[in-house]
Amino acid sequence: MVHKGVPAASAAPGPTLHRSPLPAEDVRSGLAMRAVGPPPECSSCAQVTQSKGKTKYQGESGAGGHGVRIVRIDSEGAGQRVDNLLLRELKGVPRSRVYSMLRKGEVRVNGGRIRAGHRLDAGDEVRLPPWRGPEGGGTPPAPSASLTGRLLAGILHDDGDLLVMDKPAGLAVHGGSGIHVGLVEALRQLRPDFAKLELVHRIDRDTSGVVLLAKRRSVLRALHRVLRERLAQKRYLALVEGEWPTHLQQLDAPLERYLAANGERFVRVSAAGKPSTTRVRVVRRLAAATLVEAAPETGRTHQIRVHLAAAGHPILGDPKYADSAALARHATMGVTRLCLHAAAIEVPDWSGAGVPRSFEAPLPEDMASLIASLAAMGQ
Repeated sequence: MVHKGVPAASAAPGPTLHRSPLPAEDVRSGLAMRAVGPPPECSSCAQVTQSKGKTKYQGESGAGGHGVRIVRIDSEGAGQRVDNLLLRELKGVPRSRVYSMLRKGEVRVNGGRIRAGHRLDAGDEVRLPPWRGPEGGGTPPAPSASLTGRLLAGILHDDGDLLVMDKPAGLAVHGGSGIHVGLVEALRQLRPDFAKLELVHRIDRDTSGVVLLAKRRSVLRALHRVLRERLAQKRYLALVEGEWPTHLQQLDAPLERYLAANGERFVRVSAAGKPSTTRVRVVRRLAAATLVEAAPETGRTHQIRVHLAAAGHPILGDPKYADSAALARHATMGVTRLCLHAAAIEVPDWSGAGVPRSFEAPLPEDMASLIASLAAMGQ
């Protein structure tokens, strides 16, 4: 597959089409949310009832409080993860609180406790616990003009099934605790047909590039199956420190999540971790750095970042997996962000046509400029 934005080893650095990183004011801008009155009817459910068959909201005292609610899943809603249902239905509740509800057993499916990754079946009844939306308004305010322009310019593909975005670096895919604005929440306000967008897969907040969003539940289920069965092919571009060895073309190292003493979550190579494989190809050698293409065969959290760092070549500007000395060196090279870009994804056709569909995002302007600068230093 030819990937737009992937410069050949002998070609001039970067394509002519670039996108700038997200302006700082958009990263900081808040989309405050407050739920007032009864929650909206579940978009993926046949009906919303209390256990006695009556629609009833037992609000807590004060504005923004809501009582227990029972959500019944219909055939269109079957197959979704329970945490995704909660994040959509409990508007304004921080992600940390949603996952706390699940851990503590406040959320029940057919009367039983479940894990966050539990997939729902048609006919399931999901108990949503009492909750209080934060101050600010039931619907987030419209995104800023600057963010709106960036999002509209970042649309790579748009049809009745799927929206494909070129996400700017610095924008989280979802809002949550400590993150005021997310790609999904902002997009849902731009156009009526974006109102029910659902995220197909994630990329890190500081990573730019291709993100798929489904417009229909059936498409979301189909693409989730594609990802679970590892039928999608993803390609990332990364600028790594030093000279990547030509012979090092596949990284096999099990990865394990862990919690640091300060409460921050990390991933590390560990024999107790899950099997993980990343294929690596040198694209271009530069002064003190190498542009590589990384293709993850498994989909672990921070997989590419941890594998490249463990190989002794951390990604330039990686605040989690490059040490302080490396980050200081990167700063002298003009690095201002994590230099990782989701360049392309190819997925099998889910409509029966049998033709794979591929989507590509051009190399962002800041990475292309850095490549040009490093190339000039090596001449």
